[in-house]
Amino acid sequence: MAVTREEALEYHHLNGRPGKLQVVPTKPLATQRDLSLAYTPGVAYPVLEIEQDAELAYEYTNRGNLVAVISNGTAILGLGNRGALASKPVMEGKGVLFKKFADIDVFDIEVNTLDPEVFIQTVAAIAPTFGGINLEDIRSPECFEIETRLQAMLDIPVFHDDQHGTAIILGAALINALELTQRKIDEIKVVFSGAGAAGISCARQLVKIGVPRENIWMCDIAGLVYHGRPEEMFPQKAEFAQGDRPASLREVIRGADVFIGLSAANLVDEDMLCSMRCDPIVFAMANPDPEVRYEIAHSCCPGGIVATGRSDYPNQINNVLGFPFIFRGALDARARCINDEMKIAASHALAALAKEPIPAQVLRAYHLDHLEYGKDYIVPKPLDPRVSLWESAAVAQAAIESGVARRALDLEAYRQRLAAGMPAE
Repeated sequence: MAVTREEALEYHHLNGRPGKLQVVPTKPLATQRDLSLAYTPGVAYPVLEIEQDAELAYEYTNRGNLVAVISNGTAILGLGNRGALASKPVMEGKGVLFKKFADIDVFDIEVNTLDPEVFIQTVAAIAPTFGGINLEDIRSPECFEIETRLQAMLDIPVFHDDQHGTAIILGAALINALELTQRKIDEIKVVFSGAGAAGISCARQLVKIGVPRENIWMCDIAGLVYHGRPEEMFPQKAEFAQGDRPASLREVIRGADVFIGLSAANLVDEDMLCSMRCDPIVFAMANPDPEVRYEIAHSCCPGGIVATGRSDYPNQINNVLGFPFIFRGALDARARCINDEMKIAASHALAALAKEPIPAQVLRAYHLDHLEYGKDYIVPKPLDPRVSLWESAAVAQAAIESGVARRALDLEAYRQRLAAGMPAE
C-alpha cells in the first residue's frame, strides 16, 4: 500500500507530539517517600552496590532491557548520506519495532561524525548505559571496521542490523526454498547483485549454513567481483571474488539456481531469468522497487520461488523478523556478543516455524483466509506472536551452549515466559 508524503509527515507529528517514542517511569512516583527511593537519598544504595559488582547493574537498572540504536546517517535506507540528524526518524522507527515486537526499550543516538575513529570512541564511551548496541545505516566499508572493533572493545552485543538482520532472514528463506525446490545446499550456484554491507553479510551467512563459498558469484555496479579487479574493491568484498576477468550480471546469472538482489531496481529482465536453471529461486530485495518486478519473476518462473523485501507480495524478507527477537534472546542470556552460532540458530528457528500451522490470529492480522508452508510462504509473518518464542529461545540457547552467556537460563521456563509474552525474570 503506497504512503504519501503528507500521510507520513502527519503520522510523525500526530496529535502535536512529534516523534514515535517517549520515556515512561516504571516505579511509583506519587509520594515524598517514592521520590526519596527513586532519587536522593535512596538511589545511593544501588550506586554503591554496582560499584562493588558491575553485574548488579542488570538487577538495579534498566540496562538488561535497553538497547542503543546508533547511526551517523551515512547510509539511510536507500537515501544515502543524509547526515546524523536526518537519520533520527529511522532510529526512532527501529525503537518502535524493538518495543512492539520484543518489549525492548531503546534510546536512539545520532552521532554527528564521518570519522570512523570518532564514532567508535563515542559509542564505546557510552556503552555502559546499555545491554546491547544496534548499529544502523552506516555506510560500507566503514561499517565493517566499526562493528568489528566495537565488539572487540565491549562485552555486550554489538550488531550491525543492515548486515546481519537481512542475512539471518535470508538464511531461513533459502533453507526452505531449497527444500521446496528439491535442491541440495552444497550443489547450488548463487548469484548476488549487490556487494555492500548487506550483500557481503548475506553471502557470509549462506556460507555458514552450508553453501560452498566457491558457489557464490557476487556482482556490483562494476559487474562481477573477480580476483585482481582494480575498481570498487575492499577486503570484505574480495572474500567473494570469482574468476580472473570482468563479466556482467547478465553473463554471471546464466545457469544460476539462486538470485539474490540487494542492489537497485529493474536490473534483471525476462531473458536473464530464463537463462537460470529450471524453477529458480529469485530473491529480489531492493526496496521499494526490486531488481525484477514480482509479477515478471512469477510469470517467467511459475515453478520457482520468488521473494522480495516488500510487504505487499508473498515471501517478504525483512529484518523485522530478526533484530527484535535476536536481541531479546541475547539480552535475556546476558550475552557478551551475538556470535555465528546465535545467527545460525535464528535462521534455523525461523525456517522451522514456517512449517508450523498458522494461528487464526495471524490470518486475521493479514486479512487472509488460508496460509500454509509452500512456495508463497517460506518465512513466518512478523506479526506471528510465536516468532519470539521460537527465535529468541533459539538465540538464548545458542548463546548458552557457545559460552558467551553470563546467565544460565532454565530454557523450558524461559520458553514458557516467552509464550506468555514475557522476557526472562
